Amino acid sequence: MGLFVHYSLALIIALIVTVITTPIVKRIALKYNIVDIPNDPRKIHTRKMPYLGGVAIALGFVAGFIYLQPNLPSTWAFLAGGFVILATGIIDDKVSLPARYKMLGQILAALIVVFSGVTVDFIQFPVIGRIEFGWWQYPITIVWIVGITNAINFIDGLDGLAGGVSSIALGSTIVMGILEQQTLAIALSVILLGATIGFLFFNSYPAKIFMGDSGAMFIGYTMAYISIIGLFKSFTIFSLIIPIIILAVPIFDTSFAIVRRILRGQKISTPDRSHLHHCLLKLGFSHRTTVLIIYVISLIFGLSAIIFSRSVLWGSLIILVLSVIMIRFTVEILDTLNNRRKPIINAVKKLQGSKGKP
Repeated sequence: MGLFVHYSLALIIALIVTVITTPIVKRIALKYNIVDIPNDPRKIHTRKMPYLGGVAIALGFVAGFIYLQPNLPSTWAFLAGGFVILATGIIDDKVSLPARYKMLGQILAALIVVFSGVTVDFIQFPVIGRIEFGWWQYPITIVWIVGITNAINFIDGLDGLAGGVSSIALGSTIVMGILEQQTLAIALSVILLGATIGFLFFNSYPAKIFMGDSGAMFIGYTMAYISIIGLFKSFTIFSLIIPIIILAVPIFDTSFAIVRRILRGQKISTPDRSHLHHCLLKLGFSHRTTVLIIYVISLIFGLSAIIFSRSVLWGSLIILVLSVIMIRFTVEILDTLNNRRKPIINAVKKLQGSKGKP
């Protein structure tokens, strides 16, 4: 049986198991009151929503993993770290852990991976050649895993947003893995993609269940691991840049949030309503349209990463710059159209109101 068939079956198994277990997990969440209550002005939803969607995603992933049985550098460490991340997320979904305790769980998971020997240990530059990180490989890898874990968690603010952006990034990773013959990256990406798509059946707008921190952190942790064993090891020139481009939306949204909070004199963990999806909602876009806009942005970056890896240096930089300009230009056009539409809508509302007066 060919690899394509094996990968396809793994994706289908992960998807089906997630679809089957999500309603079960939803009932458990409601029974034990593991829910998100809209008692915060930052929250978009208006009714109580069950958490724990991450458990269904993890179950689907494990089912696909058992079928495919990828020969990872250290399977036990990856699974143990995933368990720590999932457990931390479940506890947070139930009792809302302080940020420092969530961070401790993420660091513990990263340490398990690092001490198993899975690290970002070098980078190769043109002309300069290969640069070994030495002992810096350990903090660099820990920061990467914790950073991506939180990046996916930070963008989980609208129905289907984190799942959709992650699916697009995973699809891009699969293409990159095929081009560079990175079978392990392909295997894990296919399995996680199946589980994530399966969950999107219940999480797309209007959502019936949230993935919660358990889901967002599990997806982020797994994607960070995939990038380390696949993307960072694949490319002689752009080994550091490629995964950043693929995950550009969550990485830059999180980076801007951190800088914004530091400039305001706030804690990094302080929540706000200035994330990309909040900004688009403030422009007047609907929930569904906002999610679709961010999907398009993620897709542009995913395609840019693929072209980036196949191009010469200057061609790659031009592609990246054009992608950023295109995204900015698109947002400006949508903003302009929305501003032109608002006076018309307000005029219609006033007219309707005046007609209704006695």
